[in-house]
Order: sequence, then C-alpha cells, then structure tokens
Amino acid sequence: MTIEILGMVSTSYGSESVGAPSGPVIDEPYLTEFARAHDRAGFDRILVAHSSSSPDAFGVAQHVLNRTERAGVLIAHRPGFVAPTQVARRLATLDHLTGGGRVAIHHITGGSDADQARDGDFVEKDARYRRTGEFIQILRRTLTGDAPFDFDGEFYRVRDAFSAVGPATDSGIPIFFGGLSDAAVETGAEHTDVYALWGEPLAATKERIDRIQAAAAAHGRQVEFSVSLRPIVGATEDEAWQRADEHYQAAKERIENGTGDNRSWRIHRGERNQAVGRQLLHAHALENDVHDERLWFGINRLTGAAGNSTGPVGTAEQVVESLLKYYDLGVRKFLIRGYDPLRDVQEWGDELVPLLRERAAQRESVAAVA
Repeated sequence: MTIEILGMVSTSYGSESVGAPSGPVIDEPYLTEFARAHDRAGFDRILVAHSSSSPDAFGVAQHVLNRTERAGVLIAHRPGFVAPTQVARRLATLDHLTGGGRVAIHHITGGSDADQARDGDFVEKDARYRRTGEFIQILRRTLTGDAPFDFDGEFYRVRDAFSAVGPATDSGIPIFFGGLSDAAVETGAEHTDVYALWGEPLAATKERIDRIQAAAAAHGRQVEFSVSLRPIVGATEDEAWQRADEHYQAAKERIENGTGDNRSWRIHRGERNQAVGRQLLHAHALENDVHDERLWFGINRLTGAAGNSTGPVGTAEQVVESLLKYYDLGVRKFLIRGYDPLRDVQEWGDELVPLLRERAAQRESVAAVA
C-alpha cells in the first residue's frame, strides 16, 4: 500500500455545523453504522478520539473492530493515567482477539491544562511530553521484548517488566504521535513511528516535515507522516463551495445561539488550549480563509481553532489533487473526516477514496521507474 486512509468515528451524531447530539452519549446503532460505513468505503483505519469527558476509547475501539470486517483502529490515548506496561498488554490482547494487524495507538500528550486536571493530572505541558517519551519507550519494549527489563526514568520505574502477549503479526502496533511545540518535536522525533500533522498550508507543512525529519535524523531515525483534513466535496466546484458556506452559516448560527458545541466538548468552552498546532492553524485562518487555492479555514476562524477543521473544497478530482500535494511532501497517511460525518464517509467511498488510492499508486509507479 502506498498510502493509508484513516477516518474517525464518534459515538453519537454531531459536528460543528450539524449541531450537538440530543440522543444518548453512546448511540450504539449510529456508532455501528458509522464504523461499517468506513469499512465499506475502503478506509484502512478509524480514529477513536479521547478527552477527559468522552467515552473510553479502548471500549469504543473494541466495538468498532467487532462490528467491521477489515478496517483497523487508531486508539487515541493520553499517557499519564494508565501504566505503559498495562496499555501494551491491552493493545496486544485486542490485536489477537480481532484478527491481527488492526490495532494502532495515537499518543496525545494534552494541550489543555484544564482538561488534564479533570483526570487529576497537574503536570506542566513540557514535562508531559517528557513523560510521553518515557511512556512510548516502555510501551515499545513491552510489546517487542523477549525478556524482562528494568526502566528508571523521571516519571516511570519498572522492574522485570515483561508481557507474555505481544502483537499478533509482524507489523506490530504502529505508534502515532502529535504535537508541534519544541518539547513535542523532540519527543516525537525520537520515539514515534508516525508523526501526525494538522492540516496547514503546504509551505508550512513542508517546514514542519523538514524540522521533524532533521530532529529524527539526529537520533538516527526516520518517521512517517500523517495529515488531518476535513474535505468538502461536491459534484461541481460551485456545489462544493456552496456546501462549505452552508456548513459555515450553520456553525455560525449554532455558536451565536449557544448550541454549537458537541456535547462532549461543551464543558471546554472558553478554556485556554496551549496546543501550538491549534495556535498555528488559527494564525493561518486569521491571515486568509483560503490557502493553496482550495484549503478552507472558515470553520477554523469561526471556532478559534477548536479542533481539526481545515480541508480542501472542490470536486473529488480537485480534492484528490490537493491531497496529493501533501503526498509529494512525504505524507503517506491521510486522516479525513467530514462535517456531515456519516453521509460524507458514505459518499467518499464512491469516488474520493478509490481515486486517491489510484492517483497515489500512479505516483508510486512513476517514482519506482525513476
């Protein structure tokens, strides 16, 4: 596979523009249909998000794996609350019970002190990244080691750590990571397999990749890259931009009426988030609503970069060409999710996903011949 296409599920229907859900926090029929839609559309993995108020990501991931046939999961996890040796065993066990090769973990160190505090974590932000680095080291050694080991760190100490269960396949458990502060780059470059990037303009993305690659090279390592985007696709370019405007107007109305927050985010309203990636995204949004011809920042500007909210707008062909410009920078993993979450996944499976694979394979063939 030249690329990996990732989606994202939520446990109930809602987004910035379609509004907050009014049903159960965990709407099992909706979650099941959402997961299966990704499977049918040809997604490789499905991200299960995490916050201090959201349903448990491991439980949701297990449900997703049990209700789908092929797609894997990317489980968001915050180091600091569960021992890394235990997380390693949970991952390996889930990997064995779901066919092997379908489980990956995404380390989100945490950009909001307030959200960390809800779970009892008062470690300051740079120190949290050092803790994440130790966590990944122990996690990786537990998953791959064939003998007990000791570890003495600033945050973790273990003696004779060992797991009788390891990953089910030789592909192991891929380790993802995100963050753009100096402390984050140092940690991710040294320890992660895949570095997750926000959907910034191409020039800024190249700067991030060059910086992270240089930091990884200093440790004798290479890392892969993913980028997270929110495409808006129409049968014509005009229809796509009309959809973008409809999402913007709906989100604006909900914010003005005080009904625009997803239920799991409502308690975070007005809190300061120290994540550098979000600050950079919002700076781009304040500069222009559109970058690189069709990379739209409208929702980002409206919400103050409350989440991953930038994406290319256009026909499936135009959106794919925009995504492949990130491919040309070295990105091989694309996390795409929509503003009308289920409907978008269902539509993307008809054209966007297969076309992205086809065009990426063509690029790979040309590179191989060259």
